[in-house]
Amino acid sequence: MLSPADRQAADDPATEHTTTPDPDAGPAKGPADGRPATAQSVGDPAAGRHAETAPRARAGHGKAPRVAVIAHRKKSLGGGLDELRKVIADHEVGDLLWYEVPKSKKAPKKAREALKKGADLIFVWGGDGSVQRCVDALAGTDATVAIIPAGTANLLARNLGIPEDLPEAVRIGFQGRRAKLDLGKINGEHFAVMAGVGFDAEMIADADRGLKDRLGRLAYVWTGLRHVGGAVTPMKIKIDDTDWFEGDASCVLVGNVGTITGGVEVFDEARPDDGWLEVGVSTAEGPIQWARALGRMSAGRAEDSPFVRVTRARKISVKLGTPMAYELDGGARGEVKRVKIKVVPRGITLCLPDNPADQG
Repeated sequence: MLSPADRQAADDPATEHTTTPDPDAGPAKGPADGRPATAQSVGDPAAGRHAETAPRARAGHGKAPRVAVIAHRKKSLGGGLDELRKVIADHEVGDLLWYEVPKSKKAPKKAREALKKGADLIFVWGGDGSVQRCVDALAGTDATVAIIPAGTANLLARNLGIPEDLPEAVRIGFQGRRAKLDLGKINGEHFAVMAGVGFDAEMIADADRGLKDRLGRLAYVWTGLRHVGGAVTPMKIKIDDTDWFEGDASCVLVGNVGTITGGVEVFDEARPDDGWLEVGVSTAEGPIQWARALGRMSAGRAEDSPFVRVTRARKISVKLGTPMAYELDGGARGEVKRVKIKVVPRGITLCLPDNPADQG
């Protein structure tokens, strides 16, 4: 077993600890299921999906992998970080790099440090905000990222079939398939789930103001009800350098996966491995129109709503008549008058469940 890490002095907001196995302690425990390793695809190869996947590989020359944990210490799952350490210790591990951060903004620095120190596998403990910050820092590198969904919405984990079950999420990290998945990039920052301007960004900003801690996922419902009466604003949207929409709108959403905030499946054909982003614009205004639009969305028929227009693109630009807030992966950002978004094919390597059918 790996020994617990002592917290550093309180003047350092982020904790780091490295544990090296005792050579006299005997061999580390290995995988328990003994399943054969076979290469698989995330999607349907006949449909042009391009994310190559492979089973877990040990570090070079049969060496146990160097593992890093980047943990948002205010997030919780199962028995908490103490259980996480125990479960990781039950797998075959070389050095263990352990970082705890008080907020997701501190995570990118630790992610880059773990990569610099040669981590073969990086576990991210937290919600979509923590995952997004780490993915942004590690995009385009050789890093392999495993998600431990300890946040409020855990949208990326849900879309990929990673359960809110600590031992199983860790097992997927060590034994699951590796897949290079697409990312989006908005105003220079990567996202894995979605990005949005307008209604959804305002809703998320309100939920971030302490409501998520008090209400959990209900925070999104509460703030959504508060913002359905919001005003529309003039927008000009281009997709792949072609004019696509011009008029008053309340929301623009760009998705890399299908299910977004509140568990609504907006983009039912979205795949994180097809080299495209889904794009939707809503002209709904007021509670009645939003109720109709959300009803169609929840039924998986967003494109049938008279207040919603949906397409697919690799590059999107949005020019706003008035400054509006934007968001990515459930994290609010400031007001802007223009956003530029593009797909980043095969931008990050993630650990996925063994069976592609497990993905929701």
